[in-house]
Amino acid sequence: MVGTTPRDIGVEGVEDGVGATALLVAAARAIETHRPDSLARDPYAEHFVRAAPASAGWPVRPHQVRDGDANPLWGRFARYFGLRTRVLDDFLLHAVHTDGSRQVVLLGAGLDSRAFRLDWPGASVIFEVDRAGVLAFKHQVLDGLSAVPRATRVPVATDLRDDWAAALTDAGFDPAAPSVWLAEGLLFYLPPAAETSLIGTVDRLTPEGSALAFEVKLEKDLLAYRDSPLYTATAQQIGIDLLTLFDLATRPDSVGHLTSRGWSASVHLPYDFTRRHGRGPLPEKNDALEGNRWVFAHKRRP
Repeated sequence: MVGTTPRDIGVEGVEDGVGATALLVAAARAIETHRPDSLARDPYAEHFVRAAPASAGWPVRPHQVRDGDANPLWGRFARYFGLRTRVLDDFLLHAVHTDGSRQVVLLGAGLDSRAFRLDWPGASVIFEVDRAGVLAFKHQVLDGLSAVPRATRVPVATDLRDDWAAALTDAGFDPAAPSVWLAEGLLFYLPPAAETSLIGTVDRLTPEGSALAFEVKLEKDLLAYRDSPLYTATAQQIGIDLLTLFDLATRPDSVGHLTSRGWSASVHLPYDFTRRHGRGPLPEKNDALEGNRWVFAHKRRP
């Protein structure tokens, strides 16, 4: 593969604000990829991290992490992202291989490389919805690696605060066909009204037999965890204060919204999957992950 250096590409959209968290997750996926007991492998992740000047010095291999898994950021938090990647990979693959969905929509796709690294059945189409700057950065890195997607990949450059549904359908998405949707690491950055609108739009564009996975935070007061090791280490080590990026308003009942419209939904603690897979984070005192939930929803057939 051909390497890509920071000066080769533009980094608009991935070095400031919420965009920088895509680099954080990419670094975590890179570290997970190189663990001997890896739950998920993403060979592209480290290239995204190295291509952006803001993250070029971050660790991408376990041996580069000072204190190893005892490091709250590159140990525990990175393990969380590795576990989340595996669980959501499994959800998407089950939806296409078992349930028969052929349209996959990644909302706030960021530096997601699933179109390139997962085993998709024939005729699958992966729609990646995100801002133009984020997608452009990703395209340039992947083009520099001569990466080839394993399914039809359709970037949809739009802001989720705009009319992204129109942009998605204009790009070829068929609302009449079963689909699987993913909102990974997205909703807690949105105001409550924007989350409700997004969930409602997914419902409107989705026929029976479709599926949706998303992540929420249900803490009553996020600021109560300001001095948690996870938030403190993230701010100190890479300069990202997550609590300034999260929307701190009371979250809407998106699960209730869906079930009232004929969806079935299950809500899980991430720690459920730590125990299932035998690795990943477990509860701790002053736990910034305490309110995190992973939701898996299916629109029931009549």
